[in-house]
Order: sequence, then structure tokens, then C-alpha cells
Amino acid sequence: MGEHSYRVDEMSCDHCTASIEDAVSLLEGVTRVVADLSTKIVTVAGGQDAQIRAAIDDAGYDSALLDT
Repeated sequence: MGEHSYRVDEMSCDHCTASIEDAVSLLEGVTRVVADLSTKIVTVAGGQDAQIRAAIDDAGYDSALLDT
């Protein structure tokens, strides 16, 4: 499972970071989510890439995987 980082260019405020963190933290296997507004990077420990990206999309944001 490991750790993945995602670029979310549309993340522009604290509400955005909270929405993404809330959505992703509900996924099975996710142990930590940090959405950094200054870098527009979301770091996720645990979980599966497809589910994480779907949760970010469902929250209303596009994401790009930065690492595997």
C-alpha cells in the first residue's frame, strides 16, 4: 500500500483541503492524509491508488499521481 502523492491544482483554500482530507480518510486502508495548500500536494499513507483518485474526483477535484 505505501504512500502516494497527488498534485491537485484546483485546491485553493482551507475548505478544499478539508474536503479532500475528509473524503480520502474514509477509505479502507488509509492511515494518514495530508493536503498541503501551499504546494497543492495531497499525501496519502495506505489505501489503493484507484480508490484515492476516485475519492478526490468525487470531492470535486482533479488529481495527478506524482509517485508510485
